[in-house]
Amino acid sequence: MSLLNQKTIKKTVKFKGVGLHSGKQVNISLKKAEPDTGIVFKRVDLKNNNLVYPNFINVSNTSLNTTISNSYGVKVSTIEHLMGALFGLGIDNVLVEIDNEEVPILDGSAKDFIEKMLMAGFEVSNKPIKIIKINKKVEFNDCDRFISIEPSKLSLDIDFELNYDNKLIGNQRNKINLYEDDLNEIFESRTFCLFEDIEAIKKIGLAKGGSLENAIVVKENEILNKDGLRNSKEFVNHKILDCIGDLFTSGYRIIGSVKCSRGGHYLTNQILRKVFSDNQNFKIIEIQERNLPHTLINRSLLRSIA
Repeated sequence: MSLLNQKTIKKTVKFKGVGLHSGKQVNISLKKAEPDTGIVFKRVDLKNNNLVYPNFINVSNTSLNTTISNSYGVKVSTIEHLMGALFGLGIDNVLVEIDNEEVPILDGSAKDFIEKMLMAGFEVSNKPIKIIKINKKVEFNDCDRFISIEPSKLSLDIDFELNYDNKLIGNQRNKINLYEDDLNEIFESRTFCLFEDIEAIKKIGLAKGGSLENAIVVKENEILNKDGLRNSKEFVNHKILDCIGDLFTSGYRIIGSVKCSRGGHYLTNQILRKVFSDNQNFKIIEIQERNLPHTLINRSLLRSIA
């Protein structure tokens, strides 16, 4: 079978933990799905109207996480790390059974998702994948923040810059090729916040499950986590992880070049809405070995898959 064919996981993978914002205990099971199913979330704690699809149109909230909802108001929040792991591993079809409203935060990164899915293995179908090829440059600006996506040959490049007044975080920038580069540092990078923002975040009902076990906390020029950072660009690398996961709400892998400054969930959702608002902006292509000799899966992960 071709690695350019649609993939699912071979065995059920289970996770349990706390929701970062809800503070609720939650269990999820990732199960194999048939070709052309896509990624589907199923709220197994509900009997009716319990399917929620992670499509950019269904994104109902982008405040400190990405939340999706269906037409009945059933939601699943903080999907971005899991979605980033699925995108990075090249998984096209999976059923995500979840017994509460928020994906568990685990250690604040995608590391555990990646490791357990690699252990479970993958099943390759005989159905070719489809990808989105960006045809023209599209931009979205929000005051001093911006995001753009433009054509590229065979890659998905993400060039991300963040800028914080906090001197320890400061200005960080990183650029990756999603299909070529070693993404271990991206997948292991954890969510973070400033110590002085915690009270305000909790006042709006968020971060009820947050702790030093699942987030980096920065207080002035000090990292409160006893083991410090996992890599020198962990702050911007986590933003790139979020961006990867949010881009997968397009429903497909993408060939294009993304540039983002001071962005987050809102900007990524807005650029997808703008891209899909005009059919001239993109083309959906069914990939065959003969027309694209490229895996569209991160190469550093192929060794593990093989």
